[in-house]
Amino acid sequence: MTSTSLRILTGITTSGTPHLGNYVGAIRPAIEAARAPGVESFYFLADYHALVKVSDPARVQRSTLEIAAAWLACGLDPETVWFYRQSDIPEIPELTWLLTCVAGKGLLNRAHAYKAAVDGNRAGGEDDDAGINAGLYLYPVLMAADILLFNAHKVPVGRDQVQHIEMARDIGQRFNHLYGETFTLPQAQIETQVATLPGIDGRKMSKSYDNVIPLFAPRVDLERAIKSIVTDSRAPGEPKDADTSNVFALYQAFASAEDTEQLRADFAAGLGWGEAKQRLSQRIDAEIAPLRERYLELMQHPDRIEAQLRDGAARLRAQRAQPAMARLREAVGLRALDAGTGTTATGKAAPETVVCAASVTPAPVFKQYRERDGRFYFKLLDGEGELLLQSPAYDSPQAAAAAIAALKSGALDPGALSMFPQTFDRAAVVSALLELQGP
Repeated sequence: MTSTSLRILTGITTSGTPHLGNYVGAIRPAIEAARAPGVESFYFLADYHALVKVSDPARVQRSTLEIAAAWLACGLDPETVWFYRQSDIPEIPELTWLLTCVAGKGLLNRAHAYKAAVDGNRAGGEDDDAGINAGLYLYPVLMAADILLFNAHKVPVGRDQVQHIEMARDIGQRFNHLYGETFTLPQAQIETQVATLPGIDGRKMSKSYDNVIPLFAPRVDLERAIKSIVTDSRAPGEPKDADTSNVFALYQAFASAEDTEQLRADFAAGLGWGEAKQRLSQRIDAEIAPLRERYLELMQHPDRIEAQLRDGAARLRAQRAQPAMARLREAVGLRALDAGTGTTATGKAAPETVVCAASVTPAPVFKQYRERDGRFYFKLLDGEGELLLQSPAYDSPQAAAAAIAALKSGALDPGALSMFPQTFDRAAVVSALLELQGP
């Protein structure tokens, strides 16, 4: 696996049978992205996440097999991407604990899933946390570990999942502030037209709502499910609003722009719901039928899928997860007792200790953070924790990160930038940046 410029990570919780929403919102766009030049893709089966909601071991196992087979059937090539099961990477739960120790409780209190559960309890007259396990509460931290361990740049998600990516950014930024620039801060990647696919009842297609259309259902079952999609009472001949139609929303996720606009025009001209659903069935089956055939073949050989998952995890651990975790353990102070000292979380030099081995001067470090004014800043510290350079305010963490990257690459000359408000020793800054750039 070669080094590339853009890392994209996605996964599906192994809590049910793959459905059209999984395919349109995650599987299809992720596999398409993996084929682009300069992209390194990570695909994982989120079986730890499944345990938050599912206590049936057989269901978790079956779902893991079905979802793995679905990805393979849809064109995933384990030789060109990272394909693994979340529970086969022990570094993920270890990182989860490190991130739990920096994640703010107030941040987790605002997670949509947790708030929805609390609101439901209140509406039913229950205690706020009745029936809510810690897994649901800490779900965003585990997701952050999934993403940050491999420094993913982009995470394809539905619009309802954007908050989790923002929380991963916040947690990663807090870690960077405490322990030095460590994690890449991820961004959500959404296909605006198909980010959230409606189910047969009009709500988001979700196993939780029991409103899904199974991805590889036989054609007769596919047609039956589509016929059950909720529509309004307008009869054939009456104009229909495409923008409020569940049938239209599903159709545009599978059709070309030209065919989508043709259906919009036909709706305005009074196309009947029955004919519209028939077109939808034909459109979906045309794309899914060849994938369904491959899927059924794969499901006959779970041993082959198991071998591919174990091989992917072994290679990923050796090449990425284990080296990354070693650096993270060093960063937080989980070190050999004879390895010398670094700096404290505030960036100041740690107290001197007598060690047997020769001490090594810590490297300079950028620290990015957010102030009470809501704006974003960074500072450059030398190996002893002394301030070398203080940034101005930025409106977004991306802008601050871009300035850091420009300084480290040499695109910005710190000695010529009057924008930096802190007085600094130009020679010391240049020396520190050269050290960060490496040979």
